[in-house]
Amino acid sequence: MARIAEEWFAICGGCEVTILDIGEPLLDLLPQLEFVHMPVIMDHKYYGQTGEKDKIEIPEADIGLISGGVRNEEHKEIALEMRAKCKTLVALGTCAGYGGIPALGNMYLTDDIYEKVYRQSETTDSGDTPSSGIPPLTDRVYAISEVVPVDIVLPGCPTTPELVVAGLTALLGGAPLKLSEKSVCDECPTIREKKAVSTLKRPLENIESVGKPLDQVRCIMEQGYLCQGPATRAGCGGAEGTPRCIRAYMPCRGCFGPIRDKANPMVDMMGALSSIGLDPKQIPDRPATFNRFAGAQGRLRPLPRR
Repeated sequence: MARIAEEWFAICGGCEVTILDIGEPLLDLLPQLEFVHMPVIMDHKYYGQTGEKDKIEIPEADIGLISGGVRNEEHKEIALEMRAKCKTLVALGTCAGYGGIPALGNMYLTDDIYEKVYRQSETTDSGDTPSSGIPPLTDRVYAISEVVPVDIVLPGCPTTPELVVAGLTALLGGAPLKLSEKSVCDECPTIREKKAVSTLKRPLENIESVGKPLDQVRCIMEQGYLCQGPATRAGCGGAEGTPRCIRAYMPCRGCFGPIRDKANPMVDMMGALSSIGLDPKQIPDRPATFNRFAGAQGRLRPLPRR
């Protein structure tokens, strides 16, 4: 039986819900797992059950799962403890793997964020920045691998039930888990003509041919909608293959992260748009748009002051 420890940092909780969404295959996995630490479902205290200890302590485990990126000093301390106590450490979801949506904050200095939230917000009474009872923010959002070594990344926002099962099954069986290095476009069944309409459209407008079989629908980006499929790792479609957003007749948002760990989605997307005749300058906020889910690891930095 494998001992499991799980933590959540800068995260919405969707990856934890994904574990529940595994459904019946979870019943086959559970007899092989013993959860020794998981704040979302069990009351295991960091400083001992009665607060008798003076430092954070997590039980030893065979597999550690961390969802969410590191956004404060407590996250960093817990990540170090998880790495020390877990034989294998898994970054669960795109926030843990690449920063996710919270890493959009990396475009701003931490002091500027404090200023905006506590003193400049029109809906909040101006006040001092909290300094007691809560951990201070780190200078930016970090992917888990920037703080401690990570053995496996399971991408997705949230990650998919199938990928969680594949990851846990591989670890329990001592087999390697290899993620796809294809792009979403490689698994998209729509028709590509390699030439787009001239103007980008609003992403919530209905695409052409909604309801038709996808192999009869023209490429969504060639229709003029910003689709990040060219710069996004394939795999979100699970057993069905077809990417999740494409199945819903929506452009890819990029939630599965870069195709490869060192890839730069902004560079990849600029090239993809230009190759079909779309001008990337039509997108006013290109760094944030193209790195919406991958702003850690140096991909997003504070903007120069004007």
